[in-house]
Amino acid sequence: MIKTVKAAGGKTYQFVDDGNPMQGGMKDVYFSPDKSYVVAFFRDKQDFNSKERLNNIVTTFRERIFNQAGGEYWKDLFCWPYDMVEHNGQTGIIVPVYQKQFFFQTGYNPAAAQIASIVGKEKEGKWFAASQFRNANFKLHLDKSELGDWYKYFLVCIRIARAVRRMHAAGLAHSDLSYKNVLIDPCTGSAAIIDIDGLVVPGKFPPDVIGTPDFIAPEVMSTKNLAKDDPARKLPSIATDRHALAVMIYMYLLYRHPLRGGKIHDTDPQKDEELGMGAKALFVEHPTDTSNRPKLNQVKPTQLPWADVNKIPYSICGPYLKELFNKAFIEGLHNPAMRPTADEWEHALIKTTDLMQPCQNLNCGQKWFVFDNSTKPVCPFCNTPYTGQLPVLNFYWSRKAGSFVPENQRLMVYHNQYLYPWHVNRNITPNEKLTAEQKKPVGYFVFHHGKWQLVNQTLTSLRDVTENKEIPINSMVELTDGKQLLLSKEEGGRLVIIQLVNN
Repeated sequence: MIKTVKAAGGKTYQFVDDGNPMQGGMKDVYFSPDKSYVVAFFRDKQDFNSKERLNNIVTTFRERIFNQAGGEYWKDLFCWPYDMVEHNGQTGIIVPVYQKQFFFQTGYNPAAAQIASIVGKEKEGKWFAASQFRNANFKLHLDKSELGDWYKYFLVCIRIARAVRRMHAAGLAHSDLSYKNVLIDPCTGSAAIIDIDGLVVPGKFPPDVIGTPDFIAPEVMSTKNLAKDDPARKLPSIATDRHALAVMIYMYLLYRHPLRGGKIHDTDPQKDEELGMGAKALFVEHPTDTSNRPKLNQVKPTQLPWADVNKIPYSICGPYLKELFNKAFIEGLHNPAMRPTADEWEHALIKTTDLMQPCQNLNCGQKWFVFDNSTKPVCPFCNTPYTGQLPVLNFYWSRKAGSFVPENQRLMVYHNQYLYPWHVNRNITPNEKLTAEQKKPVGYFVFHHGKWQLVNQTLTSLRDVTENKEIPINSMVELTDGKQLLLSKEEGGRLVIIQLVNN
């Protein structure tokens, strides 16, 4: 039966009611006849404050993000409600349907055919944050076609960090950021934040929930039994979102939880959970206090090798992320002001993708690894050593004309890899503000006749400083050890010095 509902502004919406709606934690969800949107009704009656919050979410807050320059970009990163309706005493919201890549195409490995299919179900992030779902010895492991590769998980994390950065810039906190409320597709590197109807505005709209287990900040967990009006009670905020974001990034890259280790705080499971995730929370890879390291004799075989922090330490994520994980889970774990911002995560993730190298083992499960600045690079996942010369572009920038200083940033080279405007000029940042022209590559790298070459596609002032000659468009320059290339004469233009590893 098709039913029609009317929004306060007069617009009408239709939904199909077959008496069997999809059920979320707090809402009953019905598709529109053309399946372009859903109408989600709250099962509990919404009070005045809740309705005002919802009205702000579909109007003021939405406009604050989508009606600005570059607003179109965010439609792929947020599944944001855009209207509010009332029907038979129930309050509902109109939400766009998830993009098709966020639904399972294959689901479980065919060997698990006797299990109820998840084909067509939403790709909640929880499927991709736990190691057992990718372990071939686990009955319910996902089909390889659903898993993507390690590089794509970095793209997923960049998009999540970018979306959270945008929310926080608008003064909004999600309040329940978790792998339950984020859809991801590791095949394309896509991500979208969902369940946005509980946004927190400090001083105006308090949180409805304290969060999802695994992602609740320690200060919220350790004060959750205090009265809501107790000044010592800590509630979800931008600071607690930052903790949840750090946990999510750690889990998507390492398929384990940063705080769930082998330490027992209390024989009562509930008290142990409250202490281990609250007042006594301790990073499983803390460099000096190793008491919470996972005990491998207590770990399920399907959680290996990921649960083994000695075999796969967080340092494999590269220097920029290691520094932020330290800030999040050591310095900022019990000191919220020290936690990295979403902006810091976004920048560190982008810089790390420039350090990535495809594994030369075609059967490697992760396909990529982060260069560890060693002279003999080895994939940490399959232990395959890199063979052959490996060019590294070390970036330098000019504070004053003719003087260049190192930038603590580099670009790893592999066959058919691209050079982009944000590599050429430090004043260009790869984010939602990129123009169509800035998204196009300006050059690419090839291994040609036993030599590494940079092919200039569009750079008008590419110069070989070592040879003192210009590199015209549609020509190439060989990458030799110590060679200096000026990528651009413009302000912010970078100089690179080539380093050949395994030379």
